[in-house]
Amino acid sequence: MPRVTIQELHVYPLKSARGIPQGRVRLAATGFEWDRHWMVVREDGLFLTQRTHPSLTLILTELTGAGLTLSAAGLDPLILPLTPQGASRPVRIFKDACQGLDQGDEAAAWVSRVLGEPARIVRTPATPDRRASPEFAGPHPAPVAFPDGYPILVCNRASLEDLNGRLPEELPMERFRPSLVLAGLPPFAEDLIATIEIGPITLTLVKPCTRCVIPATDQRTGIRGFDPLPVLRTFRFDRKLLGVTFGENAVITCGVGEFLERGAECRVAYD
Repeated sequence: MPRVTIQELHVYPLKSARGIPQGRVRLAATGFEWDRHWMVVREDGLFLTQRTHPSLTLILTELTGAGLTLSAAGLDPLILPLTPQGASRPVRIFKDACQGLDQGDEAAAWVSRVLGEPARIVRTPATPDRRASPEFAGPHPAPVAFPDGYPILVCNRASLEDLNGRLPEELPMERFRPSLVLAGLPPFAEDLIATIEIGPITLTLVKPCTRCVIPATDQRTGIRGFDPLPVLRTFRFDRKLLGVTFGENAVITCGVGEFLERGAECRVAYD
């Protein structure tokens, strides 16, 4: 049996902004600690992402004891507190209506300058009221902060290599914004995985990740480039989900409070 290991770990504190590669991450109830705990919204509370605002990837993120630091060219850094605080306001992610904590007028002015239009930053409450879809996540509640739908996105290095062999230009894994990247699997073996065990941690893979325009976005420049979706559509179209898939969404079955480390060996169980 090939040795399966964790090759990459990433945290994305501000939804759709630049991620942070990590050597070690703690599992919180909502997924990787601090992952998608902040989000940019319109003034009416509708979420904003790289789908419509690719310039969000020009916002750099850094987590320190002082808070979440956001940086962008031409602006002074903005530091947001890690402690959940701020006035509660309704926000919406696709069809999900939930609550966010408004991070104030200074944060709103800062992100509005980055995007060139009015926007605000919200933070997830200490106890999020949002859950992953029970249709796929199962009967056990899976709390989430502000990801599209699920706590963790698992991708497979060999699947990207297979895809790149079909493309006119190679794409880096960061285009797919994974939480966790596995090495040692055959291409697209993640489609058949039921669970991944890493020490005391068990992740259950619950739903293929359907893809949008974001993988066409250069995560360093915010410029739309080559779009892999037409090629993926030729061999990765899911008729049930009516979408092109790459990667698998996962929930935490056990291990909240434990740590994942880059290079750790994984025990993989298939459906």
